[in-house]
Amino acid sequence: MRYELADYEWTAIRPMLPNKPRGVPRVNDRRVLNGIFWVLRSGAPWRDLPAAFCPYTTCYNRFDRWRRAGVRGRIIDALAAAHDASVQMIDTSIVRVHQHGACITRNQRQSMGRSRGGLTSKIHAVVDSNGLPVRLALSPGEAHDVRLAGRLLSRLKPGSMLLADRGYDADRIRELAMRKGAWANIPPKSNRSAPICFSPYLYRARNHVERFFNRIKQCRRVATRYDRLAGNYLAFVQLASIRLWLAARYEAAP
Repeated sequence: MRYELADYEWTAIRPMLPNKPRGVPRVNDRRVLNGIFWVLRSGAPWRDLPAAFCPYTTCYNRFDRWRRAGVRGRIIDALAAAHDASVQMIDTSIVRVHQHGACITRNQRQSMGRSRGGLTSKIHAVVDSNGLPVRLALSPGEAHDVRLAGRLLSRLKPGSMLLADRGYDADRIRELAMRKGAWANIPPKSNRSAPICFSPYLYRARNHVERFFNRIKQCRRVATRYDRLAGNYLAFVQLASIRLWLAARYEAAP
């Protein structure tokens, strides 16, 4: 079926999955993952999962169990451990919350915010020079871009260059990069009185982070938020990112 894991993808992911529990034999993890990726890419409800994969309850329960255990976050950290740290780019992207995902009290706790277009969420991402994700986070749609920048940029490497748009032109962002031994190549705002060192030529590479958002939004479950819980939606963003890393590793293999 479409969207299923290739052999090289399964070989890379399999060692990072939790150990199998003893007792009654359960559905194969690869079949479950194929079902999860089908939901991710198609955007269909869990109940519409084709029976060829596994029962939708089995698929969702394992998806939720792995989310609670932080499995997907550990997989991304393992895949991104050898990322190109010479250049890092940070940006955000707004996602519309579907009406089926908005039926929960205290939406603020689930990273939903009200803006002009209704309820929205904002994906925060740090990517490397190849446009591959290093750090991911979620916030309400009306939150400022720099709200989570401090946490996302905590792993900046000395000697690296940080690329960001004008929305990140804040003294605390530049000071953070300086403390880490990095250079923040960010276009200055018009109201800055003191001159700032900025290279328009190097800034052109920032389009890689825009490409990253375009690629993960090919997955309909990412392009529109159907999930009520922020943790579930972020898990889908992580799954889309994992497939980007796996494809990049396969292309780079000799």
